[in-house]
Order: sequence, then C-alpha cells, then structure tokens
Amino acid sequence: MKTFIIGISGGKTTLAKNLQKHLPNCSVISQDDFFKPESEIETDKNGFLQYDVLEALNMEKMMSAISCWMESARHSVVSTDQESAEEIPILIIEGFLLFNYKPLDTIWNRSYFLTIPYEECKRRRSTRVYQPPDSPGYFDGHVWPMYLKYRQEMQDITWEVVYLDGTKSEEDLFLQVYEDLIQELAKQKCLQVTA
Repeated sequence: MKTFIIGISGGKTTLAKNLQKHLPNCSVISQDDFFKPESEIETDKNGFLQYDVLEALNMEKMMSAISCWMESARHSVVSTDQESAEEIPILIIEGFLLFNYKPLDTIWNRSYFLTIPYEECKRRRSTRVYQPPDSPGYFDGHVWPMYLKYRQEMQDITWEVVYLDGTKSEEDLFLQVYEDLIQELAKQKCLQVTA
C-alpha cells in the first residue's frame, strides 16, 4: 500500500489540524509532542533554555511513531484496482525542525514551509502560553535567531519545498494547501493505476 506523507513546518499546527479534518484517512504527528523534559534542555550563555534545537527533541521516539504509522498504514487498507486517491493513507508531520533532520529527508511526498516576518512572528508568539513561559528577551535572543538559522539551512534542501506566506489568513492557507494536495493525490492515483 502506498502512503502519502506531508511535512508542514514554520507555524503549522492549525493548518495541519484543518487538513486532517478534510482529508480522508489522514493522521497527524506533531513534533511538539516529542520535547524532552525541561530538566534535559540545555541553556545557552544568556540563560535561555534551548527549546528551538533538535537536541531538545526526542527525535528517535518521533521516528519510531512515524515508522509505526507507516507499518500500520501498509496493513490497514486493502489495495484494489478501483482504489481512489482518497483511500491512500495520509500522514501529516508538523513541526518547526522537520526539514533540518536528515533521517526524514527521503519520506516527504510534499513539503510546506510557512514564512513569517519578524513583527508578525513576535506578535503571535506573545499571544501564546508556553510551559515554561518565555523569559524576557527570549524571542529576540533565541527564537528569532534560530528561525533565521534554520530557514537559511533550508537553502541546502534538495527536494521541493512549497513556501507559504504565513501572514495569509488561516482559511486562505488551508485552501491553498488543500487544493495543492488534492492535485498531488490525483497524480499519486495515476501513478498507482499505471504501476
């Protein structure tokens, strides 16, 4: 059974949940669910907890969850000649460091990255409640510099990433990605029929 795996990075949880509601046979794995305990998070020279680095995440556990989903998806749907794109098991993996983790490089069928300017990112972050809460200066001293670092690293990515304007409304972003995915799933269906 063929699967379809989508990566969404850069401000992604609401978009992933909306897509899950509208795409049949769709699951979501969130990178945020794999943070290590605070006691295992390193601090930088300014005293900021380093949550925006891969080392703050239990990526092995996340990879295990992805592998379990893939194995389960292979056995959950019986393939037939009349198989439709809607029957393809879909996994959305959403997280802030997905495309910077090499073991994931080969699994993506479609990748999306939401870009966002400094002021909008800072405004949105200030409206969220984090545990532990952001200390004064954390956004400017750690969060934004790490966003810029990982965005720069994405220049070396060898597969296609669709960059999305993160300042668009949730509805506009959803429609853009949903329509793109419907087209990609239709292509996948054509590949299955000819295979």
